Amino acid sequence: MNLTAEKQKKIWRIIDIINWGEEYFRFKGFENPKQEIEWLLCDLLNYKRIDLYLEFENTISDSKLDQLKGWVKRRRTREPLQYITGQTQFYGYPFKVSPDVLIPRPETERVVDVVLHTIGNITKPRILEVGSGSGCMAVSIGAEKQNAYILSIDISKPAIDQARKNADLNATTNVDFMVLDFLKELPEGQFDLLVSNPPYIPLNEFGTTMPEIHNHEPQIALTDNRDGLTFYQRFAEVAKELVKPGGWVIMEVGLGDHPAKAMEIFQSGGYKNLGLITDFNGDERVLKIQI
Repeated sequence: MNLTAEKQKKIWRIIDIINWGEEYFRFKGFENPKQEIEWLLCDLLNYKRIDLYLEFENTISDSKLDQLKGWVKRRRTREPLQYITGQTQFYGYPFKVSPDVLIPRPETERVVDVVLHTIGNITKPRILEVGSGSGCMAVSIGAEKQNAYILSIDISKPAIDQARKNADLNATTNVDFMVLDFLKELPEGQFDLLVSNPPYIPLNEFGTTMPEIHNHEPQIALTDNRDGLTFYQRFAEVAKELVKPGGWVIMEVGLGDHPAKAMEIFQSGGYKNLGLITDFNGDERVLKIQI
């Protein structure tokens, strides 16, 4: 079925688009074809998923059909849905995203959970985030812990610009963003907690990721172009300088043997109080170290 040709001949209802889209994305080899078209329609119409089926007889305007046609064409190339619509959700908050920043992942919400639990009893904690990206972690922590101060750094100015926009979007005023190359320099002062979701995919595995990842997301946010451990080695070297005694370092880690390798770096560096925390899938995805 051709959406452009067909729209000249008929009025398209929401249910017609769902049926067409499911068939189209299945033909193109997508794993969850119905979910693909549902997601696009929800963003197009500002609906929740259930609204699509409560309002399934509603018609789609020609201008909306044209916009949807462009989105479908982009999604056909495996461009991530979040880049196509320009937005996503993280920890219950809205975030604008672009190809300049990594798309926030649900598993990273677990890192935010651990941070908030760790600082729960600290009055006015000072937090350093390494790797701002979209600002999803810093903004969410700042929104949830309003008496905290968060300094978030990133080597990428476009990422910092995007993060600042998301702080404004969520009216978060206790977060500062700074362009800084953490591998070469350090911010001033000490912090109660350091948090990071650093680039941890080994370069030799980067090309084996899904095309949505290696063809579209910023490589600098995904891999250190080495073994995926560069940032963890840097954290182990400087954590005692950046974090107050008794403070914490909390980092996301990868899958497979990556968590054990990251933990070994800190154990070899003389850190004693450390452990791995599982995510909601039961995978060890958060490394927590006390200074």
